[in-house]
Amino acid sequence: MTDELRLGIVGFGWMGEVHARAVSRLAHHFADLPRRVRVVAAADPAPDDRLGRAARAYGAEVLVEDWHDLVARDDVDVVSVTGPNHVHRDVAVAAARAGKHLWVEKPAGRTAVETREIAAAAREAGVQATVGFNYRNAPAVQRARELVASGRIGAVTHTTVRFLSDYAAHPAGALTWRFRQDLAGSGVLGDLVSHAVDLARHVVGEIGELVADDGRFIPRRPAAVGAASHFSRGGQGPLQEVENEDYVSALLRFADGSRGVLEAGRTSVGEQCSYGIEVHGERGALAWDFRRMGELRVCLDQDYQDASYATVFVGPEDGVVSAFQPGAGIAMGYDDLKVVEALRLVESIATGTPRGATIDDAVVAAEIVEAMRASIVERRWVAL
Repeated sequence: MTDELRLGIVGFGWMGEVHARAVSRLAHHFADLPRRVRVVAAADPAPDDRLGRAARAYGAEVLVEDWHDLVARDDVDVVSVTGPNHVHRDVAVAAARAGKHLWVEKPAGRTAVETREIAAAAREAGVQATVGFNYRNAPAVQRARELVASGRIGAVTHTTVRFLSDYAAHPAGALTWRFRQDLAGSGVLGDLVSHAVDLARHVVGEIGELVADDGRFIPRRPAAVGAASHFSRGGQGPLQEVENEDYVSALLRFADGSRGVLEAGRTSVGEQCSYGIEVHGERGALAWDFRRMGELRVCLDQDYQDASYATVFVGPEDGVVSAFQPGAGIAMGYDDLKVVEALRLVESIATGTPRGATIDDAVVAAEIVEAMRASIVERRWVAL
């Protein structure tokens, strides 16, 4: 083991590049890193030039189509698992057993069983495992969490968390792996609900019981052509069956007795990354919208009636903001959240103590997703 952490990325599509950019920027923002990180290898079977880009843009020296070849290498210390959902469990378990630390995109496994298997492999091998729940890394979310924990808004009464997007709203959108149950494990449940659940847990607390419903609004799509993303249009052949859900809604009962509403959809016309949370308490409230990431709307220290919100801009005093921007109101972006995620992984490896979102958080999210699935099928409330 050297002072440098050598990263291998399995799946060099958009998210693989996000991971590569994040570790490439780490030292720019955090000069006193306990360990530096360098991209050394990439694995991807796609027929396009993904591997060539890994070499040209990020300096990857080892380029392989088969992920087994990457995981087996002695010159890889950390493995990013950013391929389609159906490879996550096998890659992550093999990497952990080979002594590699893990950076796994959500949902870590297609099911709670697969996610628990990843967690068990990481625990048995004594490696760190960070999971891509990046929205909790926004400094405004951290401030929201602190406000709730401090009791500043009083006991929480009810929470709304919404993750709505239009990436699958076009009926000609390609039927990629995301719409196939064997490859994805679920539709919007794994893709967006897992994020929403983690955000709600991080800000408010554990969920104790729920009831859920789902909908499939575009039942057939044209087949994907080549290495298509979930934003791509399909080909001209016959339409194929969409095998999982486009939309999920749920009523939540948190462990603290408060109530919640969760809504997530991938076919929501007019919505682009409409991800956020609103928390109401006995004496105040707060709200955060990912599209205005550096802002937190707060309703504090007023009377119970006729109270109003004010917008607070996070600034250098809020968490990691000063590593990115020198003053309040200068926006951070999505990729910055992944830089923070990479930092937490490096800190976890350096100290041996998990930091940030971990595989254990992914296990809880997966169990909540499966409780929602059971509720949908059985049409009942489900306790966790």
